[in-house]
Amino acid sequence: MSERNYTPPTEFIFTGFTDYLPFRITLFLLFLVIYGLTLVGNIGLLVLVNIDSNLQTPMYYFLSNLSFLDLSYSTAIAPKMLVNFLSSKKTISLYGCALQMYCFACFSDAECFILAAMALDRYAAICNPLMYSTLMSRKVCVFFIVMAYFSGSVTALIHVSLVFRLPFCRSHVINHFFCDIPPLLSLSCANTSLNEVLIFSFCGFIQTSTFVMIFISYFCILITVLNIKSSGGRSKTFSTCASHLIAVTLFYGALLFMYLRPKTKYSPDTDKVVAVFYTVVFPMFNPIIYSLRNKDVKNALKKMLDRISLNI
Repeated sequence: MSERNYTPPTEFIFTGFTDYLPFRITLFLLFLVIYGLTLVGNIGLLVLVNIDSNLQTPMYYFLSNLSFLDLSYSTAIAPKMLVNFLSSKKTISLYGCALQMYCFACFSDAECFILAAMALDRYAAICNPLMYSTLMSRKVCVFFIVMAYFSGSVTALIHVSLVFRLPFCRSHVINHFFCDIPPLLSLSCANTSLNEVLIFSFCGFIQTSTFVMIFISYFCILITVLNIKSSGGRSKTFSTCASHLIAVTLFYGALLFMYLRPKTKYSPDTDKVVAVFYTVVFPMFNPIIYSLRNKDVKNALKKMLDRISLNI
């Protein structure tokens, strides 16, 4: 199709998961419960960190931002996905698609930096406890947060700007359940090499560099912990770090699979299943992982529930 005859789309159509109505209703109910738990868990964690004085530390400051990011990119995707389960025509406007892509790219990239900052915080607390207040001062923590959001915003803006300058003349049907970059690139009849290089370079740099920071931090922590003579001390330290390691493994495993593969390995059906995991299911896990394995969070929750029960 020539560019002179090309008409920009006003909307896109998602294929979703299935056209079989009973299965769509089942998925709607399942993901409605998951999204509800995501809202309750992450909002609850945000409230706890901000009202409990015992949680006013760098670790919980990062954790509250992690909850905000999980809540944000899940909300950018889940509500539209839930509506589409019950709709006969699963559409999204051009600007709505661009906004959804921007929010997801921005918040997911920022989350990589937050997870790395949390690993550095654990490194400072365990390997350099005497320098902890200096290494993780309020200014340092704010700097990490600002850099996370700034980097996420810039990379997301670059991706969205370049993707939506392409002519989508092959089809307006997205073989996905949200506006992700790879399925949109497959709709363009133009050369997408630049977009693919930027995806690989930006995602590769952000995900790989932050993962290396996390790996080095926990390698140093492991050496320090193995030198602790008390088995009780080793167990307590490992327990403190276990929650973060679980979250990192789940999040990075899915992202590295999605965005750092060769184009020939791209499989729409497989990618939709993996994408559900890190966009909808994973944001529900973080508050559960951190709450169930963290005495401070559990104590803060108990105190808040006690205050609520006394006021009823």
